[in-house]
Amino acid sequence: MNKLIRLLPLIVCLALGGVLYQGLFLNPQELPSALVGKKLPAFELSTLRNAGKTVNADDLKGKVKLLNVWATWCPSCRYEHPYLLEIAKSERVAVFGLNYKDERGPANQWLQQLGDPYVFSIFDQQGTLGLDLGVYGAPETFVIDGDGVIRKRFAGVIDARVWQSEFLPLIEQIEAEQQGS
Repeated sequence: MNKLIRLLPLIVCLALGGVLYQGLFLNPQELPSALVGKKLPAFELSTLRNAGKTVNADDLKGKVKLLNVWATWCPSCRYEHPYLLEIAKSERVAVFGLNYKDERGPANQWLQQLGDPYVFSIFDQQGTLGLDLGVYGAPETFVIDGDGVIRKRFAGVIDARVWQSEFLPLIEQIEAEQQGS
């Protein structure tokens, strides 16, 4: 019994080392989401451009789309923005914005200066929709299929490499599924 007690710190240390070693191989941009495979949560919020116009989850149905969480206080969002403009110009997918915990005036000014890739941006000043989506921060991007089902959650900046490896294969798969239906 005395030998077992002496070996206990070594056993605990080895177990902890094994857990930490596994963590080296995890992708920090792949956040698990309980919403993948489920419908976009119900919401009713105004658009960024027009405080009097409300939108809801039904307004995001149709073809495959991206829901990009962004804010003016997010430096990574500014870095990602030119590539979102390219995606929007390609018309491959519709790009919607979720302006997260931001101020309406500066956010509209930001889009005027940098260009607006979004069909519309949902104004989520309190972060309620972001909370329902499990958003940790900006930027995050969700792929939503034509039925309003969340198919992917990606935390981080979208650039050409990420688009080619993370998004395009999934979008092609969803398009093939929709054509097969």
